[in-house]
Amino acid sequence: MGRHQRAETLGLISFLICAMVGAIMMSLYMQFAPAIWQITQRRFMVCAGILAGCAALSFCVGYASHSHSLNLHRGWFAPIRRVFEILALSIVYAATVFLSSFALLGAINGMMGSATFSGYLTPICAGFAGVVGYMTFVQAEMMNAKTLASLLPFFVISGVCTAGLTTDDPYWYHNNFSQLGDRTTFAARMFNSTLMLAGTCIIIVSYFAISELITTERIQRARHQMNKSTGTADDRDITHFTLRIAILSLLLTISGLMFIGIGAFRYTPHPIMHNVCAKGLTVIMGVLMLSLPWLAPRIPKVMSVISALAILICSAIGIRMLMGQETLTNLEALAGLLFLGWFIVFSRQIAAIEADRLQNQLMMLQTGTGDSTGAGPGNPARDADGSGTNEQVAELQSRLSNDR
Repeated sequence: MGRHQRAETLGLISFLICAMVGAIMMSLYMQFAPAIWQITQRRFMVCAGILAGCAALSFCVGYASHSHSLNLHRGWFAPIRRVFEILALSIVYAATVFLSSFALLGAINGMMGSATFSGYLTPICAGFAGVVGYMTFVQAEMMNAKTLASLLPFFVISGVCTAGLTTDDPYWYHNNFSQLGDRTTFAARMFNSTLMLAGTCIIIVSYFAISELITTERIQRARHQMNKSTGTADDRDITHFTLRIAILSLLLTISGLMFIGIGAFRYTPHPIMHNVCAKGLTVIMGVLMLSLPWLAPRIPKVMSVISALAILICSAIGIRMLMGQETLTNLEALAGLLFLGWFIVFSRQIAAIEADRLQNQLMMLQTGTGDSTGAGPGNPARDADGSGTNEQVAELQSRLSNDR
């Protein structure tokens, strides 16, 4: 059974287990919970919490089931880093499921009515739990940067929309987005938690993006050295690559920390820190977008056009805001969406670079031409019985999905 078929099969098993867990837990809650917890909103919170728990556990099992780093063969740092990644990613998935399912349950309740919907809550919880368990397990097994980056906007939008719909301040949008989180209510905590988890997700995706850029550059340099020895032409190495990648890592990490800071420091008790993070994020975004052609030359030039266009749009809306024709809320919403969209495109470009690298390496191994990995005619000792090639093919895996 191949990797993809095994993932789908185990996903179905996760579906059955999560569906049973969801049905049992929701049924017990409906029967034994005190009357104060039988309010509609609290029922939805408990149901969404059950779904989030199923999502987190299913993701952890799927992500860690074939991990190569949860041992001490590479020292203490590798397993600690991997555990942090698993916990952070599972929290992001759980929060996304909680927010989206809470909003979905509210929408269904509005259509059916509370009296009718309450009788279907247990089977609905079981069905949703099964679907969530299946999807999270399969995505954890087949995780790559493209999947994780695509989850980010859905997570942020669902969290912000749910916070906006449940807030007790109906005029928050007349001022700015900070007013939505500048309270101690459930909606404010949801909004701030969404920003902090989004920042964590950005840092995690950035780590894998930087890792892939380093891997690609090493292979390109090794291939360049081999081609120089044989007298064939090849692409030139990127000059000052270490400096460029260090600056790119710093900017991406700071952008994630700024998101975390905006959610962690509410404006009322921490106005200075909140403004530093909020306004500093815009500066980091501008520097990152404008300097991307120099920081990551292997990214297509069209990304530079998209980055410049995003900055021009934000600048135009900013001018309109100064003239009194737009609100600060609209500018902040536009800037946040544009940055998330830019970050998704950036992550998908990194995933495309990774896919092309794996395809080229695999073709070289299959044709026996050899490359920087050491397989092929240049190393007959490893290829005499085919074991060397098999080992190299096994190494041609996604740094996010398999080399973990």
